[in-house]
Amino acid sequence: MRRPLARSLTAIAAAALLAPALAACGSDEPADLVIYSGRNENLVKPLIEKLEKHLDANVEVRYGDSAELSAQLLEEGDRTEAGLFLSQDAGALGALSTEQRLAPLPKATLDKVGPAHRGSAGDWTGVSGRVRVLAYNPEQVPTPPNSVHDLVKPEWKGKIGFAPTNASFQAFVTGMRVLEGDEATRTWLENLKAKQPKAYENNNNVMEAVDKGEVAIGLLNHYYWYEQVAEKGADKVKAKIHYLPKGDPGGLVNVAGVGILKGADKKQAGYAQKAVDFLLSAESQSYFAEETHEYPLAAGVKPAQGVPALETLQPPKIDLGKLASLKETLAMLQDVGLV
Repeated sequence: MRRPLARSLTAIAAAALLAPALAACGSDEPADLVIYSGRNENLVKPLIEKLEKHLDANVEVRYGDSAELSAQLLEEGDRTEAGLFLSQDAGALGALSTEQRLAPLPKATLDKVGPAHRGSAGDWTGVSGRVRVLAYNPEQVPTPPNSVHDLVKPEWKGKIGFAPTNASFQAFVTGMRVLEGDEATRTWLENLKAKQPKAYENNNNVMEAVDKGEVAIGLLNHYYWYEQVAEKGADKVKAKIHYLPKGDPGGLVNVAGVGILKGADKKQAGYAQKAVDFLLSAESQSYFAEETHEYPLAAGVKPAQGVPALETLQPPKIDLGKLASLKETLAMLQDVGLV
């Protein structure tokens, strides 16, 4: 399933000034709950329909890019019609948290998700997780490297596929900036560019390119491989994926998450809280596990068959709220010439 692409700095700035043209679902009746969703409509619409029935309420959803919606919500402030923000990544929620635009969540809600996968200020929580991995073609790469830092070695010239405009890639770069500093990250990006990586529009295209042997290795999220296997069958997918060990920045675990907007009236805030708890319920968590092959983060729900348990991985330790500095990451990528 395809995720929305991150936009340029110009687009994000424009979004802060102009109301985005967002698709909405729901009836013509006044909405009981308005959700700004950075998650793709094709991905979450079935879950939103379940939510609407659960709440027995009219839910309106306005879809867009997470970074743009976050900027729009900052611009709207207390004037926003939204009661809930469903984000594709933690960075957009972190940006709202930094500006104190999210309401505190009850302890009982926060405790449903581990501390590593929710906001440190207690005002947003992850609802599903994804891991950055290396996809590789075993015919070209018998043994994949154990670090993204190895990808800037001479032998990888012209063999790497990536999606530089994708939000997940940019979140990974932001994570590297947090973990290793701007100077080290810029150097890595410059060295990566020197290896002449092949840029693709999205992670699906990267996955397909690795599978076909157009590139030997690709940077993407784990679920793209599982989606291909579910669609085609394991015997029809040549590519494999490698989970990076020892806290490598290329093994970042990011989350899609949710927060309640400050300024929502009492009625809408009540529905928003019920919506958060529904997204953390066994029904919703099972949806993320089975339908999107993401990691469920609550309700004791296990990942889909074949997906390694989250606790068996070795991701870098990072406060996901610090992924909020997307503008700085975009500026760095533009300066280096990767976007």
